[in-house]
Amino acid sequence: MPTITVLPHPELAPAGAVFDAPQNMSICDALLLNKIDMEHACGQVGACSTCHVVVVQGFDTLNALGDNEEDMLDQAWGLQPQSRLSCQARVSGADLTVELPRYTLNHAKE
Repeated sequence: MPTITVLPHPELAPAGAVFDAPQNMSICDALLLNKIDMEHACGQVGACSTCHVVVVQGFDTLNALGDNEEDMLDQAWGLQPQSRLSCQARVSGADLTVELPRYTLNHAKE
């Protein structure tokens, strides 16, 4: 089972986290299952950018980026070349290291 390492985040994971996740599970589901309260305003349907993560290690092992996800990522705060929507990125057989951005843009709240 692949391991996900979450880098420290001041609010969501102050000490960081390391846990196993089943293949084909979304990164968002894996985070939520492991008590990391990742925002996901659209209910994980890829219609917002609140669950944006930066995949520091293992980016190339994830499922392909879809057109809708690419469009939504354009709205994400702190977009990086290895950014993904955690609700759309599926765990493969490889370990991942993810960084949770400091902020999110939730257009429903703002």
